[in-house]
Amino acid sequence: MKLSTRGRYGLMAMHRLALNYGKGPISINSIAEEEKLSVAYLEQLFSRLKKTGLVKSSRGAQGGYQLTREPSEIALGEIINALEGDMSFSCRTGEDEINCSREEVCSTKHILDRIQSGVDEVLDSMTLADM
Repeated sequence: MKLSTRGRYGLMAMHRLALNYGKGPISINSIAEEEKLSVAYLEQLFSRLKKTGLVKSSRGAQGGYQLTREPSEIALGEIINALEGDMSFSCRTGEDEINCSREEVCSTKHILDRIQSGVDEVLDSMTLADM
């Protein structure tokens, strides 16, 4: 599995906001310049991050984006889920909903569930402050 550019670039942009935390908003142009990313693409990512409440925006000459919580309170898993959607290795779609009629006889279920658990554990235990 490979994390898409949405997830990778989103983590990079959120890291920039974490570095600037408490100093006010930072513009998308500034983030794009620092990270060598497209402004248009970052606008799409920040739209998703804003919808999920991870960032807030302000308009004007001193406007831009900032985190809604301290970096230590934002798990990397929250960011990835906001940008990528539910990343699932197994047939589970959400908390415990199974989306497979072969669950009882599935030869891959056990290992995929273990991989999912490990990935979830890492993403939920690491925060922006850890970056």
